[in-house]
Parts: sequence; structure tokens; C-alpha cells
Amino acid sequence: EQGYKAFYIAIGCQGGRLTGVPGEDAEGVYTAVEFLHAAAEENKFDIGKNVVVVGGGNVAIDAARVSVHCGAEKVAMYCLESREEIAAADDEVEEALEDGASINNGWGPKEIIKDENGKVKAIVFKKCVSVFDDEHRFSPVYDEDDTVTVECDNVILSIGQAIEWGGLLDGTAVELNRNMTAQADTFTFHTGEPDIFVGGDALTGPRFAIDAIAMGKEGAISIHRYVQPHSTLTIGRNPRY
Repeated sequence: EQGYKAFYIAIGCQGGRLTGVPGEDAEGVYTAVEFLHAAAEENKFDIGKNVVVVGGGNVAIDAARVSVHCGAEKVAMYCLESREEIAAADDEVEEALEDGASINNGWGPKEIIKDENGKVKAIVFKKCVSVFDDEHRFSPVYDEDDTVTVECDNVILSIGQAIEWGGLLDGTAVELNRNMTAQADTFTFHTGEPDIFVGGDALTGPRFAIDAIAMGKEGAISIHRYVQPHSTLTIGRNPRY
């Protein structure tokens, strides 16, 4: 309505995922995205003295290290994967250990226990027997009887990120995948709506920032060709075109 000819949407995965286990609505349960955002905004965040981080990726490592820097005296990470399978980069893991965090492999959340005031008191983990099936698809298997209860002040859930579209795509022909990423041509980043292009995590799911930057440059070329189909683009030409 204001005369714009094309739109590039790269809003990222700005939401956190919950586990679905009982008790995760307790006070003191945060998603990693929520916690890291708050800690960055406030420069100092009272995360308590005893923190449990659920997850084994680089974001979980960030949450664990920031918890230490926010004053936590004990930070324990619990993840499904073995040390060999863990998703976090080796150097990230080493830095977390150097900061004083511990990493406990082969455990998945079963329940979060609240005190009488609804505050986190502890978290129960169950043993993860295997993470992937024979075709290496994510399909964790647990021993429900092999559990451990870990007392803590706060729990940070770092089991994935979600895209929060809100009403941004209402009335458009843009289609979403099951994981809420947008469907688009992987070469031009063109969606089902003629003037809408998408890129970054909103297209691929969580990846490195440099991947989103690269897609932004390529998306700009696609948009240029869309709005000026008869022009010749010579500066910054993408060799794929």
C-alpha cells in the first residue's frame, strides 16, 4: 500500500522451545533464547547460584557460560547425546568446562519439581539409551526407571529454537513447513507470494549467522532482478546467476 515493490523477511528463530514435561511452567524455568536476551539487555541477570541447562548445542553452551558470568556458582548441563554425539563444537565445550560448567551426557528431562510457591526446586532426568535410530534420525529411547533428581534454583531449556511469525504473513500466499520455516526457492529465495522473499533462519532453521548474511546478499540480487527485470547487475554479481 505504501509503494514498496518487494519484501525480504529474515526474522530468525527468536523463540525458544519447551520440552512438554510436567512442571515446566514453574517460576524459574527459562528458554535459552529468553535468558540470553534478558542477560544481554540487563548486562547482569540474577540466575541464582545453582543452574541446570537442558541441551547440548552451542546455544546451551552459551547459556551455561553466561550463567557462570552472571554469578552462578554451579552450572550443570544435561543432554541426550554422548560426548561423541554432542552437537556443540569441541572448542565451545572446552571453553564451557574451563569456565566451570559440567556436562552430563545421556540424560533427558522427565519432570520439573516445584516448591509450595510454584518455584523450581529440582529437575528429574531419565536415562537416554539411544538418541538416533538405525537411519540416524532423531528418535530418542529412554529407560524410564533409571532417573536422577538434580536440585537447582533455575532451569534453562535449550532444546531448539522456534520462529514466531505472529500475523506477519496473514493474507499472503507464503506457505510454511512443519517446523514453521517458510517455503521458498532455495536458489532465489522467492516464496509463493510474488513480492515476498525469505532468508536466514526463517528459511533454513537455526544455522550460523554467516549463512544468513550470505543469503541476504544473494536475496538482494534476486530482489533486484525481480523489481528491475531489464537491468544489468554488474557490481557484486553472484556467480550462480
